Amino acid sequence: MLDKMRELARRSSGMILVTGPTGSGKTTTLYAALAEINGAEKKIITVEDPIEYRLPGINQVQVNEKIDLTFSRVLRSALRHDPDVILVGEIRDEETAQIALRAALTGHLVFSTLHTRDAASTPMRLLDMGAPAYMVATSVHAVLAQRLVRTICESCARACSPTAQELTWLGPDAGATTYQEGAGCSHCNGSGYSGRTGVYELLELTRDLADAVVQADPGEFLRRAHARLAGRTLRDHAVSLARGGRTTVREAMRVVSQVED
Repeated sequence: MLDKMRELARRSSGMILVTGPTGSGKTTTLYAALAEINGAEKKIITVEDPIEYRLPGINQVQVNEKIDLTFSRVLRSALRHDPDVILVGEIRDEETAQIALRAALTGHLVFSTLHTRDAASTPMRLLDMGAPAYMVATSVHAVLAQRLVRTICESCARACSPTAQELTWLGPDAGATTYQEGAGCSHCNGSGYSGRTGVYELLELTRDLADAVVQADPGEFLRRAHARLAGRTLRDHAVSLARGGRTTVREAMRVVSQVED
């Protein structure tokens, strides 16, 4: 998935979306992508609210709606400066969506975020906002959905046995794995957790998915998207982290419940 994201970030045009709730690490992921491709040969402009980190060599603009400095207005101005890469902090309305999608169509690489539950529902969300289907189908190259899970404190990690409910949630062969939890110590203030790591799913819009978007058929698009994501969903990644001893089953279940509710 990381290799694919690196390949996507080096494209010359198209839109890459990162989705998830507030506090799920979307901005950190996008800044990491910009840091990888930042160089003297690329002109990068960001439109943000707020600017969370200052990135050397990148033009960052703060949105201020009180003085009518909105995402759409700043984005229009940014495009007049002929950037190679644009980061739109968040797509909040139809006007911003259409300007960003048009920029992706006309030779710019556009990064942005949306508040959706998972990768599969994101293109349909753009249609709901009023973006033309043909524009979504041709502009959006990939959607990365992410969440953050707390990782087990290495200083007090110990083996544990999942409950019957947790074993059911983990699925077949769950009992064949040794699971871990944090006992709680001075390093983690008794919480059993120290630090966080990402849980991801990446949906690349292939031709068959783009066709379903053009047809504006949500049911067919979701069916094809879920088939393409089979075995590589947020849930699958969370389960693998729990089985690998990076996080607890309880924590994995908590994060996945945000997607499945």
